[in-house]
This record gives sequence, structure tokens and C-alpha cells, in this order.
Amino acid sequence: MTNWRAVFIGFLVIIALSIVGLLIPGIGQLIAGLIGGFVAGYLANGGLLSGFWHGLLAGSLGGLIIAILLFVVVTVVGVSFGPATGAVAGVAGVGTAAVIILITLIAALDSAIGGAIGGLFA
Repeated sequence: MTNWRAVFIGFLVIIALSIVGLLIPGIGQLIAGLIGGFVAGYLANGGLLSGFWHGLLAGSLGGLIIAILLFVVVTVVGVSFGPATGAVAGVAGVGTAAVIILITLIAALDSAIGGAIGGLFA
């Protein structure tokens, strides 16, 4: 079961360290993801796979929220133009959300690795 408290705290650590990490482009963001994922995995206290999962969620939380919001906006705008356009917009919204989620999960692999390490230390 997902410990959303651990995910949210890890996400906040990633955001805070990413702001500081802007001073060292690239490396600062990678370190922020690793440390935030570590925190999420450690707080989840469930071992290697649980740490990996919680780190992955912490690293991808922002992208997941954006994907859901974009899906809702595209679908609502499409429905406002009529039923046929609404169906097309719904499919486009699902496709867009799926692509964003896939890219977000790939980008969050550093957090997942940090989470797995954090899960080992818990």
C-alpha cells in the first residue's frame, strides 16, 4: 500500500532541493531527485521494492498532477464544442495524459533509485 505521506514529503524535498539545484544545472536536479527519492523510500519503511515505488511516485508526482489536469481541460473544452468533438477531445486527452505520464515516469527513475536505496536503509 502506498504511503502518501512519504511520497508527499519526498516530493517537497525534491522541489526544495531543485530550487537550490538551479545553481548547478543538471547535477543539482539529479541530486535533488536522488535525495528526495531516498527520503520517500526511507519514510515508507518497506524495503527495496517499496522504496523504489515511493521514490518513483515522489519524483513523478508533479507530472502526474499536470497530466490529470491537462486531460480534464482538453476533455471539457472538447465537450463544450459538441458531442462529436467531445469524443475526439476525450481520446486526445487520454493520449496526451498517457504520453506525459510515460515521460514523467522515465524522468523520475533517479528518484526511484534513490527510493530503493532509502528503502534498504529503513
